Amino acid sequence: MPLSNAHSWAQQLNEELNEPYMLRLREFLQQEKDAHKIIYPHSSNWFHALEMTPLPEVKVVIIGQDPYHQPQQAHGLSFSVLPGVKVPPSLLNIYKELETDLQITRSYHGYLESWAKQGVLLLNSVLTVEQAQANSHQGKGWERFTDKIIHLVAEQNEHVCFLLWGNYAQKKGQFIDHERHCVLKAPHPSPLSAYRGFFGCQHFSKVNQYLEQHGKTAIHWQLPLLSPPAA
Repeated sequence: MPLSNAHSWAQQLNEELNEPYMLRLREFLQQEKDAHKIIYPHSSNWFHALEMTPLPEVKVVIIGQDPYHQPQQAHGLSFSVLPGVKVPPSLLNIYKELETDLQITRSYHGYLESWAKQGVLLLNSVLTVEQAQANSHQGKGWERFTDKIIHLVAEQNEHVCFLLWGNYAQKKGQFIDHERHCVLKAPHPSPLSAYRGFFGCQHFSKVNQYLEQHGKTAIHWQLPLLSPPAA
């Protein structure tokens, strides 16, 4: 489990990677591979969120649960899918809220890497999943590791916006100091719960207002065009 491409995080997390619980997780993942089970995302993308968003640059944290479990979707950023993949329902609802909050045109793709490059840490609580088996790698150790990541952000960075969507994310972020950081809560954007308060939460404009109030650059939420959408 190398963190060689996430240098700022490696300095803080290399010891954590050698903790007994992480060694057990590594053994579990190897056993799954040896059993010819398909795991998403590819191992080269397990730490993609950390690679895209160095620790000193984190301004916003969006916490997901576990990766998408269908082919060609997950690539290591929460809520994001690879170019050319149909936009998942939860992300589509995020786009709807962006449209009403900031009048941002909905993107035809779900590739959120431009957010990550601006300091939005798109972190899933669990970083792997078996194909077609949602939540299959929960309770194996990833949650403790990503708790460590969130603690590092909360301890080492100032004035970070934490977007906690749904009960799962809210429990995971319950320790965050509300005086030191901006903590915004809403229901999950999934079709099952978005109408209970995610729509209308205005989190994206609130994030930018908070960042600018504390001398930081606002997030440009409009996603870039990647290529013309298929006819």
